[in-house]
Amino acid sequence: MRRTALFEEHLRLGARMVDFAGWEMPVQYTGVIDEHRAVRGASGIFDLGHMGEIWVRGPGAGAALDEALVSRPTALQAGRAQYSIVVNESGGMIDDLVVYRVAAEEWLVVANASNAERVAALLADRVGGVADVADESTSTAMIAIQGPHSVDVAAACFDIGEGAALRGLGNYECRRSEASVGALRLPLLVARTGYTGEDGFEFYLKNEHAVTLWRALLATEVPGLSVPQPIGLGARDTLRLEAGMPLYGNELRETLTPFDVGLGRVVKLDKVGGTVGGAALAARAAAGTGAGRTLVGLKVTGRGIARQGHEVHRPGGGLVGRITSGTHSPTLGYPIALADLDATQAPFPLNEPLDVLIRGERIAAVVTGVPFVPKRTTRT
Repeated sequence: MRRTALFEEHLRLGARMVDFAGWEMPVQYTGVIDEHRAVRGASGIFDLGHMGEIWVRGPGAGAALDEALVSRPTALQAGRAQYSIVVNESGGMIDDLVVYRVAAEEWLVVANASNAERVAALLADRVGGVADVADESTSTAMIAIQGPHSVDVAAACFDIGEGAALRGLGNYECRRSEASVGALRLPLLVARTGYTGEDGFEFYLKNEHAVTLWRALLATEVPGLSVPQPIGLGARDTLRLEAGMPLYGNELRETLTPFDVGLGRVVKLDKVGGTVGGAALAARAAAGTGAGRTLVGLKVTGRGIARQGHEVHRPGGGLVGRITSGTHSPTLGYPIALADLDATQAPFPLNEPLDVLIRGERIAAVVTGVPFVPKRTTRT
């Protein structure tokens, strides 16, 4: 298995390690619920060094990315980011991404660990003729700090000037920096983005600087605030589910289009030059919400926790879909889930009762809105 630049740090902190998309990653340190609550109530630090970082550079990079992805990266000003998706010719989702316009002719595309190599190859094929594509995933570390205290902790970790710049960074904004951490200068790309529904930052830096930043963030003490905790993949998953954020391989799959999972807003079909899969996406958009699949949130009101793969039925009726993600919500105190349902079997409005088949027993649930836990907002 692959290891991030922080592997030895995780062992030193007593993390339990697991295989995740071919990477040996920490699933928990002190416990999933404890770590989850630390992020919701204070701040937590995440090692995301398994993610893919692909740079696209050159005068034609923006226009080429417009055609390669479903969004419109050229609509971004330098220093801004957007959520995006790369699809196949049939409109099926290959991966969901975050795209940063770091400079006028320089873009960073961040892919999921399980799809990073494929996305890099696709971009090289779709964009490489007019722009330079460089996959720097193996040399790049990514560290996130998330939670209501994350801004104060991150600002205190760096020198005064960089701390003020961090506070001034808006939601889905990014900036390059050479920040001082103690006596060291660390070249960084910092973004006010995340995958927890909380405020916070994601830092991109070279592997050789990862331990320095990791230790500095974990050691930063702010009067009146708790010291940040290291957070594993277990709590990262419960946090993102409470925030209603989809996960590739669960909610997002190549057999589905963005319109099947409520992400039609990301698709821009009126781009000059079109987009890969554009014809199929346009046809799916025209079919409307009553076609294909639909993704809904569920609150489980009966006794049991819905898990991925569990069947969803109408009460006393037939199969309408399956659970894609489910857990007991540490914040809300009851089980929640996301479900992939057959949209052709009539709408699934809020508060509609459904049953989840758990260990052979029908357990009551009700359709609810997402996010389950309201997202924290940052200055924009």
